[in-house]
Amino acid sequence: MTTDSVTVGVLALHVSKESKAILNAVEDLGHEPVWLRGENTAISIEDGDVSVEPEVDVIANRLLLSNTEEPAEGLGLAATFERIRPMLNPPEAVLTAIHKFATAATLADWDVRVPDALLALSNDRLNQSRERFGKEAVYKTAIGTHGGGTWKVDLTEPVNPKVGNRQAFLQALIDQEPHRDLRVYVVDDDVVGAMYRYAPESDWRTNVALGGKVEDATDSMPDEARRTALYAADVLGLDYAGVDLVEGEEGWFVLEVNPTAGFRGLYRATGRSAGPYIAAAAIERAGGEVDGDRVRELSATLDDSQPSCTPNQPRRMPEETPLIGYIEQVVVSGTSGSVTAYAKSDTGATRTSIDTGLAAEIGAGPIKSMTRVKSGSMKSGKARPVVDLVVGIGGRQHTVTASVEDRSHMDYPILLGRDVLEHYQVDVRRRADGGSEPPDSEE
Repeated sequence: MTTDSVTVGVLALHVSKESKAILNAVEDLGHEPVWLRGENTAISIEDGDVSVEPEVDVIANRLLLSNTEEPAEGLGLAATFERIRPMLNPPEAVLTAIHKFATAATLADWDVRVPDALLALSNDRLNQSRERFGKEAVYKTAIGTHGGGTWKVDLTEPVNPKVGNRQAFLQALIDQEPHRDLRVYVVDDDVVGAMYRYAPESDWRTNVALGGKVEDATDSMPDEARRTALYAADVLGLDYAGVDLVEGEEGWFVLEVNPTAGFRGLYRATGRSAGPYIAAAAIERAGGEVDGDRVRELSATLDDSQPSCTPNQPRRMPEETPLIGYIEQVVVSGTSGSVTAYAKSDTGATRTSIDTGLAAEIGAGPIKSMTRVKSGSMKSGKARPVVDLVVGIGGRQHTVTASVEDRSHMDYPILLGRDVLEHYQVDVRRRADGGSEPPDSEE
């Protein structure tokens, strides 16, 4: 170990409270943080020598790959960095962890209990065996995050092996009342904290991002759950991870292992932030010294203030935001398939909506809840069912919570609301259908 200052780079091209918390903790522990972002980062090969700019001693990998269009690009970038500097959460381990079926297969091979699952590349092969899961099953895209791309499906109806351009699979449903799972946050072979997550009303998924409630389980969780979480992270080769478990009749099952798990929910439940523990693990990996008492002291606060090492960010020009037309061709996907259709952009609508018939055709659902939507003709609004929907536009995919309504009397079966349009600039003169109807607002 060395008493010299260690320079810790946090590789995070996005802005998140977790990345900020890790960077601030590095500084508070007496070492130098560097935020590796697009504004300041480069890798150079010159005369056979490879170097990183800015110079760092160790890298904490916080690349979010599960909700990006091209996760292979990020994995390649991380792999390049790993060839040069020590990296926590190495790319090979992250590759396995972000693919939910690869995670399950790896854990099962190492005698970790996981729910039965089936991934098939053809429609016929997937559906000929779906009855083995009973009347209902969990249907997941192999790569997904925050509960997006996860459905509970009725197996009397066929399902598709893909949702949009992402592979999907069936997994046995381990049901319980109330709906809850256990998130265990592991850092450097220790449990930082754990929480029970309870599904919100009218949903069965427990993700905090979807409104799930949390309860501290750090000291009360069973020893079997603790051992299973630690072993799962070790099997996958992850330095830090959020391990999700659920209790079944035979014991604890691992559902997923998240290599970039958020810890805001954990802090809310336990009063403990994982940021200082991740910072300490990175510092020690590079040979630096850390005061354990100081780490525990810092963990009592989630310091997500703007880090002092934040690189200067050039002003983002409007043209960098993708353009979308008033009428746009989109691909909508559900559990039964995908359909290409014209959609109308409406910046006055809060959420996207889809025609009832089209929703049934692609298997959008099941219904999560009811929402009240106002329209120009009905000031009080009317109740409509709400479902998960995957919308593809020009190669980009968005998982949104869409309302379902009878749009058979309207020109377009899909209306894009601000939940999709917030990612684009809308050009009301551009129409994919070649029409000339003046823009208006339906909702």
